[in-house]
Amino acid sequence: MTAHHAAPRAADPHETDPHQTDPHDADPREAAPHGPTRAHRRITVRFAATSGGSGPLTRGQDNMIRCIRRDAPEAINKESVWPVPPGASLAAGLDALRLLVERHESLRTSFPPGPGPDAFPVSQVVRGDGRFAVTAVEAGGLDVRELDALAAELGQADVAVPVPLDIVPRIRFTLLVDGQQLLRLIAVVCHAGADGAATALLIQDWYALAAGKELPPVTAPTPIQIAAAEQSPQGRRRAAGALRHWARVLGSGPQVVFADSRITGPPSGPAALMVRSRTAAADLAAVCRRTGASPSVVLLAAFSALVAHRAGRAELAVSALSANRQRAALLDHVGTLAQDALILLDTGTADLDQLIGRTKSASLSAYWHSMLDAEQVWQLVEDAAHVRGSRFARQVVVNDLSLTIPAAVADAQPAATADPELTPLPAPPLPVRLMFTILRIAGSLDFALISCPQVLDPEETERFARALLDLLAKAAVGPVPLAELHAAPGPPAAAAGGDASGGDWQLVDGARIDLAAVRGLVGAALDTALDTGLDTGLDAGLDTGLDTGPGGGPDPAPSFRPDCRVTVEDGRLTVDLTTADPHLTPADVHRAVVAALPGRDTAMAPQHYRIHHLGPDGERLAAGSGRDPEVVARFAALT
Repeated sequence: MTAHHAAPRAADPHETDPHQTDPHDADPREAAPHGPTRAHRRITVRFAATSGGSGPLTRGQDNMIRCIRRDAPEAINKESVWPVPPGASLAAGLDALRLLVERHESLRTSFPPGPGPDAFPVSQVVRGDGRFAVTAVEAGGLDVRELDALAAELGQADVAVPVPLDIVPRIRFTLLVDGQQLLRLIAVVCHAGADGAATALLIQDWYALAAGKELPPVTAPTPIQIAAAEQSPQGRRRAAGALRHWARVLGSGPQVVFADSRITGPPSGPAALMVRSRTAAADLAAVCRRTGASPSVVLLAAFSALVAHRAGRAELAVSALSANRQRAALLDHVGTLAQDALILLDTGTADLDQLIGRTKSASLSAYWHSMLDAEQVWQLVEDAAHVRGSRFARQVVVNDLSLTIPAAVADAQPAATADPELTPLPAPPLPVRLMFTILRIAGSLDFALISCPQVLDPEETERFARALLDLLAKAAVGPVPLAELHAAPGPPAAAAGGDASGGDWQLVDGARIDLAAVRGLVGAALDTALDTGLDTGLDAGLDTGLDTGPGGGPDPAPSFRPDCRVTVEDGRLTVDLTTADPHLTPADVHRAVVAALPGRDTAMAPQHYRIHHLGPDGERLAAGSGRDPEVVARFAALT
């Protein structure tokens, strides 16, 4: 770990510079649309901090960099419109941005390419001085609603533009101005620089600095100090405990939640519903007073009760975004600490009060075990898929942002036109089936439901939202029997154990699966293995019932015929295959099937394979689970 100190510059910190060539000033938005065509200019802001340095990545940084390299920018970057002090000038705003960047090392952190073949960063470098570009857009003559609309449009366009890992700052600013008067500030924050809780702190600091106030020195640990603590013996023990918690949940809990014949592939076409209700906020407060639980716990319990009712199952695995600020020393940390907390929750209680108590215990344990080594956890997910034959996905997600959105930002929203007010909105393309985002709990309960139509269509999503409000209203008075959730969307026939749209549904390893989907999974896996020549041991001698084209050759788009035998025998999912290849093993087939699992939530890899080898001397049988003993042992060691 190294540190250096930069001397302050005497140059003018603000200068209009429409033709910057310094790569650290390069603005990736130059190739992206700026929304409405309005006069705009680039302003260079120079910063000169008193600290800098380098060190290893924090676990939060490592996790977010992996997400940045995998997901679309709009799923990682977070845009918001920050409040502007009354009468603030453009110059005051630029000074405040400079001071903000100088104040927080996480904003001055870059992640240079690492030495490995994939160039994955292995270190963080905090720059002591430099410069960054701010875009100022002329917006004079617009009324308040037009300003808000323009700010929203610019933010939505900007959030889809990556924030490069190797330049600073980790945040991008656009100002709406009327000459020298500052009207709005749009910020796009890279999640590798600040999570939701840290962004709330940045907004508060910005507002004070733009109003001309002086702030006390930062006392919270820096990201470099966080990384050092995580590498300490205590930090390593905590990470090991978190890994064991995840292994227990992945090894015993439900890998998937919903059983529905509408699920035909990965989550797609999501819709969002914004809900605002002052009455619901009062009901929530009453439930909290009556039960002694926090608003977050009450809402998580109510949401989980409705999800369980929809899924037709009592046990849920819920991914909840954890701020990881349980320790007082981390409350004011500006950086990225948030990671998933994996909650295993049994909703099989008589009433909501009992479920609230159970939720409190389960969520506390999960939040405590949410500071993770991302690489190890992702490997754990792969191992669990190999062992159990189903792949865990973030099907049900809760994100409580109510403590990360400053009151000034919430209060700036236009007043609701009804109680409750339900507003359909465009949804970002998130790989989830159902996401519950809590935005506000004081004065008004504001939340958003993001739903995949394969699980909840728009009409069902509205019913779900209204059922949640109704559940809170009843719980404000007393315990609510969970058998009385009739107004909420109920389970499809598949989840209830019946036949759903022609599916052949069976209960295997705690999950409802469709045997027809299993046949499709096995067929797709073998098709892919044969077409791509994967190292699975499969060859053209495999008799899978593939369609053949003219002359007996493989059809260009082969399909696995339903006569593939997939059965459930004594609770064990079994598949029978016939081949002329004497070398094909259950392990070969299992590897191919597990590789084809993503997006196939209604299927799982067989637990037992029977391969019938046909040869000159008759039939020879090879049977087994196909599981790699090393993977099984590695997974078992954690569970």
